[in-house]
Amino acid sequence: MIALKKEAFDHIKKEAIYIGTLFLLALIIFKIAFYKENIVWLLKTVLSIFWLFVLPGYFIMLYWKEKLGFIERILAGILISAAIIGISSYYISLAGINLRYHSFLLPSILILIGIVINLRRKSA
Repeated sequence: MIALKKEAFDHIKKEAIYIGTLFLLALIIFKIAFYKENIVWLLKTVLSIFWLFVLPGYFIMLYWKEKLGFIERILAGILISAAIIGISSYYISLAGINLRYHSFLLPSILILIGIVINLRRKSA
C-alpha cells in the first residue's frame, strides 16, 4: 500500500513540471495581453486562476490518468472545477457562510477529495 501511494505521488511530481510550464505560459500570455500592468499584479492574477480552477481540476481528474492524457485531463478538470466551485459557492452562500472564505475553502476541499479518491482507487 505504501508503494501505491509513493507511485501516485511520483506521478504527481512528474506532472508538476507540466503544470509549472502551463503556469509560465499563462503568465507570458497575460503579460502580452496586459502589457501595461505590473508583473506582481499579473502573477497574483495567474496564481488565483490556478488556485481556483487548475489545481482542483487537476486533482479531481487524477482518477482518469490511465485513460486520458494530461492535456485532456487538465482542460476537462478546469471546466469541472469551475462548475463545481460556482455551484457550491452559490449554495454555501445560501447557507450563510461569508463569501470571503469560499476562495480558500472550496479549492482546498476539491484538492483533498481528488487526492483521497485517487489514493483509495490505488489501494483497492
